[in-house]
Amino acid sequence: MGNFKGHALPGTFFFILGIWWTTKCILKYAFKKHKRTSYLDSKVLFHRVEILEGIIIAGMALTGMLGEQFIPGGPHLTLYDYKEGQWVQLLGWHHFTMYFFFGLLGVTNILCSTIRSLPASFTKLMLANALFVEGFVFYNHTHGREMLDIFVHKLLVLVIFLTGLIAFLELFILTNITVELLRISFFLLQGSWFWQIGFVLYPPSGGPAWDLVDHDNVMFLTICFCWHYAIAIIIIGAIYAFVTCTMSSQISCTGKALPSSYHIREKGAPAEFLPLRSFTSSHVKNCNSF
Repeated sequence: MGNFKGHALPGTFFFILGIWWTTKCILKYAFKKHKRTSYLDSKVLFHRVEILEGIIIAGMALTGMLGEQFIPGGPHLTLYDYKEGQWVQLLGWHHFTMYFFFGLLGVTNILCSTIRSLPASFTKLMLANALFVEGFVFYNHTHGREMLDIFVHKLLVLVIFLTGLIAFLELFILTNITVELLRISFFLLQGSWFWQIGFVLYPPSGGPAWDLVDHDNVMFLTICFCWHYAIAIIIIGAIYAFVTCTMSSQISCTGKALPSSYHIREKGAPAEFLPLRSFTSSHVKNCNSF
């Protein structure tokens, strides 16, 4: 991950997951809120989506692991070089470990969606574990580096541990859209901040390098970090508005399409229904004679 692409890749993964989790969370909330929709069908749909989500997360993690190991100059699954008597690309192994635990999250998601005896809370537990491992790895990731390098990674570790803490608390809290969206907002922040780290430490296309010992850069990145979080909140708000407006319009259209009259079957008549406007006193007598 010692280049711009190495930071952009996990940033993209986390950002995609954040956007998807936001959409899924709001859709679930909308289906529960609007009782007129077919919630049973929606549960079947979300069950299939959970399996697909696990496959995608596992695929993303596998892509990251292979990328860290087999890029030019990578460790190629070699942890210790006995000839040279030294460790090989330990920073790459740090990133490999991070991806590995998110791969376990994907596998857990698949298993919990296909094996009914497994509780669904295992997925949240594995998410919390993956985040705590990621935070631990990055906390010990910057020894001997420049001030600005250490600072941007400290902010990243802060976000990771906050996200992991919220994910862990979700194990003991019933499904709450507010708590879930809070956790997702930190996930989006983590994804965008990975991109920011890439721009700071490895400017693409030969851009001007940042002064890694300038305190003013630290001051600016403090503000920039808050802006990143504001963008994450705006994205969640925009998705929430779009999904709820779309659901409301669809429900309104469905309600208009439904017949507004009550239907009833006459005694001795075939299984056909009569509109309310044809409902007369004779029908009442027939109904009373049932």
